[in-house]
This record gives sequence, C-alpha cells and structure tokens, in this order.
Amino acid sequence: MFDEKRNAEIIENCRTLIRDKSYSGEEGVVVATIRAMMTQYGFDEINIDRYGNIVGAIVGERPGKSIVFDGHIDTVPVDETKWSRKPYGGEIADGRIHGRGASDMKGAVSAMISAAGFFAQDKRRDFAGRIHIACVVHEECFEGVAARLVSEKYKPDYVVIGEASELNLKIGQRGRAEIVVETFGKPAHSANPDAGINAVYKMSKLIDAIHAIEPARHPVLGAGILELTDIKSAPYPGASVVPDYCRATYDRRLLVDETRASVLQPLQQAIRQLAAGDPDFRAAVSFAKGRETCYTGEIIEDERFFPGWVHDRDDEFVRLALKGLHGAGLDPAIGQYSFCTNGSHYAGEAGIRAVGFGPSRENLAHTIDEYIEIDQLLGAAKGYYGMMESVCSNP
Repeated sequence: MFDEKRNAEIIENCRTLIRDKSYSGEEGVVVATIRAMMTQYGFDEINIDRYGNIVGAIVGERPGKSIVFDGHIDTVPVDETKWSRKPYGGEIADGRIHGRGASDMKGAVSAMISAAGFFAQDKRRDFAGRIHIACVVHEECFEGVAARLVSEKYKPDYVVIGEASELNLKIGQRGRAEIVVETFGKPAHSANPDAGINAVYKMSKLIDAIHAIEPARHPVLGAGILELTDIKSAPYPGASVVPDYCRATYDRRLLVDETRASVLQPLQQAIRQLAAGDPDFRAAVSFAKGRETCYTGEIIEDERFFPGWVHDRDDEFVRLALKGLHGAGLDPAIGQYSFCTNGSHYAGEAGIRAVGFGPSRENLAHTIDEYIEIDQLLGAAKGYYGMMESVCSNP
C-alpha cells in the first residue's frame, strides 16, 4: 500500500507546498500548485470558491458518506533574518523537512492529497461515497469562517481536521472569542484633571471586576479562560490630555454550547454594578470584528466568535476514525486540541461530526525554524488512507 516510491512522493509533495509562500490573503500561488497536484493524481473534481479555498474530490462508484479532510494553507509571516535555514526551502535534514508551514499545516495537506490520490488509484473508484480534500484559506486570522463555504457546498457527513496532533485522535477543542471592553470619559487638560473624567481609571476598576469573574468550566475541555491581552487609551500620545477613551481586549476560550449572549452576560453585569455606584461610569462590551481581503479580492468578515465542541468517545465517527487508524497500524491516544481550529465551524457551528488527526506537535506551529518529522508526515498519510478505507466501506 505504502512503498518507498509512495513515501518519496509524500515527502516531495510536502516540500513543494512549503516552497510556496502563502501568508493569509496571499495563498494564490500555493492554490495553483495544489490544483496541479490534484490534477496529476486524477481527482474527479477540483473547485475554487470565492474566498479562494480549493477543494478536490474523489468520487466512488457507489452512494455513501461524504467526508471532508480539512487543512488550511495560509501561514503566519516569517522574519527570515532569525531563521537558521531558508523558511521556504523545504530542506531535508536529520529526518525532518524544514520550512514555514511544515507543521502548520502543509505537511498535513500534502499527506491528505497524497492519501486520496493513492486511495483512488488502489480502489479504481470501487468504493462508496465521496472524499473531499479542502485546502482552506485565512484560518490563521479567522478560524472557521472560510470553511463555511466548504460545508455549505459539500454538506459532509464527517470532517477530519488535519491540525497537528502527533498522530493522536482529537475529539474536541475549546473555541475562541475576542472581546472588546470600552470605557468612556471626558477630556481635560492634565493640569486640571478634576475637570475631566479619566477613562483609564474607569477601565482599571472594570478590569478588577472582570478579573474576579469565576470562569465557566467543562468536565472535558476545562476552564473558559478570560485573559486580558491588550489595552489602549485615546488620545494617544496623550500630551497633557486626560484620556476620554480606553479600550481593552480579552481572549476568551469558549466551551461547548456557550452563546454570544451567555459569554457577554457576566461582563455586562459587572458594568451595571459599577455604573450603579458611580454616575460617571460609562462602558460597553462587544465582540471584535474582523475584516480581511482574500487573494481573490473577496472580503471576508465577521465577529471573532468561534465555538467550542466535543464528542463522546463512543460517537459513531470517533469509532469509525479509530477503526481506520488501527487498520493503518496506528495506536492513537484520544484527547482534545488546546487551540482553536476550523472545527469551530464544522462541529461548533454546523453540528457536523468531526475529529482531529494530524502530524507533528502543536508547539512547533508559528515557531522560528519550524519543521516536521518525516516519520510523522508518512504516518499521517497512512492514517488518512485508513480513515478513507473505514468510512468508504461503511455506506
């Protein structure tokens, strides 16, 4: 099934994708490379949507389940002066492939494409269902938003998220929200501060109140963390001016079934309590909004609210995924991602059964001198093939 020739193909496919720089909003070059790769493997359908996601399909001769293997193709930027190797060289050394995106997550994407191509060759389309390889844009800054077009068009029964898991099976994740808290004051000369209302002092009180909020907890996913990540006042620079505006941003890790209203409620309550004791206290809380331009020219925008999700260990798809991985000779542990993925859309928003399985370690993402171990890359391809076998033999 996987001989030296196929292993060499997987390795070369990974190196090829790494060589294409593909920051968020600049994925066009790697999309063209992926199209050529899918064409070479004889994919039955290859489509590029308005956001620039490229999705290839292998279609079985018999009706069955539809499965999407999801991998994002954008990467975070690189300061090349800090790297000891070329970030877009795809160099091989010490059993590793080096380069930006090797672990996050062009290694997984190359393994998915290769596995689907090999599966099609071996089965000659004599299987049930449809296999989709979704190479998704803009995940690094907007988890799950571009993936909405994938689920809308292909309506998958199952999704495999290829984010790094060290070849273990992930059955959940906390989601993520970006919360903006604002306080409003009154400007005055700093030599006469009593004539104004300092918005930063008001924010200081609100920060203390928010810090005292007991975080929500989930028996599997843990705490719904609420962490202050930045604070800004205006005018800035404040040359002899009492600031009349202050804005703080919080990172909130979301648990299962939390809604926009339930997440904001305790912060709104804190604001009401402070306002009740201080007639000069004025504040507001909301979710941050993101707006990005895709390489296609399309605008992608929404609130930064990406839900959490988790499945039971005896869930239908978890069992199918495990069957496929065991059949591929793997023995994965079951756990949850510690970070946010496109699963926030598939499982959290759309309610589609999803699992995570991918090569490499979480802590290699976004790092200087990023790499992927070749054994992990080849193991991922075998695992994806095994899951295709499991799902497509169970119509």
